[in-house]
Amino acid sequence: MTMETFWFVMVAFMLAAYVILDGFDLGAGVIHLVGARTPTERRMVLAAVGPVWDGNEVWLVAAGGTLFFAFPMLYASSFSGFYLPLIIILWLLILRAIGIEFRNHLQAELWQNFFDVVFSISSMLLTIFFGAALGNVIRGVPLNSSGYFFEPLWTTFTVGPQPGVLDWYTVLTGLTAFSVLTGHGALYIAVKTEGDLCRRARKIAGVAWWSTALFTLAGLIATLAIRPELLGNYRSHLVGMMFPMAVLAGLGGMASYRALGKDKAAFVCSGLYIAGMLGGAAFALYPTLLPACTDPGLSLTVHNVAASHYGLSVGLVWWVIGMILTLGYFTFVYRAFRGKVRVD
Repeated sequence: MTMETFWFVMVAFMLAAYVILDGFDLGAGVIHLVGARTPTERRMVLAAVGPVWDGNEVWLVAAGGTLFFAFPMLYASSFSGFYLPLIIILWLLILRAIGIEFRNHLQAELWQNFFDVVFSISSMLLTIFFGAALGNVIRGVPLNSSGYFFEPLWTTFTVGPQPGVLDWYTVLTGLTAFSVLTGHGALYIAVKTEGDLCRRARKIAGVAWWSTALFTLAGLIATLAIRPELLGNYRSHLVGMMFPMAVLAGLGGMASYRALGKDKAAFVCSGLYIAGMLGGAAFALYPTLLPACTDPGLSLTVHNVAASHYGLSVGLVWWVIGMILTLGYFTFVYRAFRGKVRVD
């Protein structure tokens, strides 16, 4: 495995870790107003995600930092081309943090309800925007000969040579992410709570499972319709079939374990499904990092945008040190706050 391929895998790994870990507290935010119906239950939802939500976002920062030193051209191109949606995502992350942190500082029902709405709405929009971002990467962007591009928020909502950030395909991937993370968060709340809140979370997870299965099928058909060449790596390397198998195993496990009342096992299967979906997308795209929807020859790949071998080697040393510290921190936090949450 070359250094360029190694860093491609590591970026994909960190993004998958972010979606799995921060995904469940985003999903908890989505069901915050529906699943939790009393102030006590809403405190339980916040208590379930409170000790870990900010730590989970470290994986997003780590993935961005890795892109910066491993694939600097990709970092520059994507952050300039997606400037508007990235600013929207930044504001949503800020509002979500405000909703979590400020709620308990004001002992007034009006302001507590206000911050509950801020937390829930920003979580919903983040799931959709993150899904749309993945859809843009799979569909491709209008890269020019210098490796840069610009996309308006939307154009005609059709997939073409000059697309917007939002079109029918990216809206589909956004709704898929919304469904997947809603179910993921509902299962996490079911694991961490008891009583009526736990039962409602299980019901929400059941509804989300059906929509996730339908969106998965629709997304597969749509993706193969606009990018049939993505099957190339699967035809050449049968090892890639482990990803769709993981998706199917995750879907089946979520349904069967939820029916048996085994919330933790169902939650693990939800994580397996997400890992299979994201891993499958990365495997299909490799070696492409950002496809060009105008001319495939203009696509950014691991070969034409990677940093020098020396830089990648030095980065590996510091990355290993950072990962040891990060994994140690996560092991401590999740062990310290394991078990059911109770507001008392």
